[in-house]
Amino acid sequence: MKKIKLIEPSLKYEDQVMKIREDFLNNKENFAGCAMLEDCDNYLKWIDFDNRLSSILKDGYVKSHVYLGVRESDNKVVGIIDCRMKLTDFLLKYGGNIGYSVSINERRKGYGKEMLRLLLLKCKDEFLMDKVLITCDKENIASKKTILSNGGVLENEIIDDVGMVESGIIERYWIRLREE
Repeated sequence: MKKIKLIEPSLKYEDQVMKIREDFLNNKENFAGCAMLEDCDNYLKWIDFDNRLSSILKDGYVKSHVYLGVRESDNKVVGIIDCRMKLTDFLLKYGGNIGYSVSINERRKGYGKEMLRLLLLKCKDEFLMDKVLITCDKENIASKKTILSNGGVLENEIIDDVGMVESGIIERYWIRLREE
């Protein structure tokens, strides 16, 4: 894996992000951690996260930080990751604090693991969070390995009665960032 960094989305990355969107739509991929990119055919609309998401989600909206995982050697976007700053009842049960997706052509290279590692550092040092919740589809082995490799501890599995995952079972993992 080549070195990556997390950066906030900017116009510089418009074409690459919209290509990821197109690839995900064409392959019927889950847009985890992409701040509802699937619903935006316009990049400028997508990066207006707070206004767009608060108008859609209303009382269910929580402030989040969205980052692009960018490979340093060629400035290529390899994935998208976000951190929701608090947990609503819905996020506590189904979605967690962090979601992420890796570009189809960049999978199995360790980028998901590294994006999560870098975001966890931000969660601890910048956002002053003590722990985070991450959920994944029980059958998503890659995501499960990514979470476990970053210290995730499985709390439980729940039935997905809202249609978030393909298998119908959501695994809920906690990652502790500070000692109790």
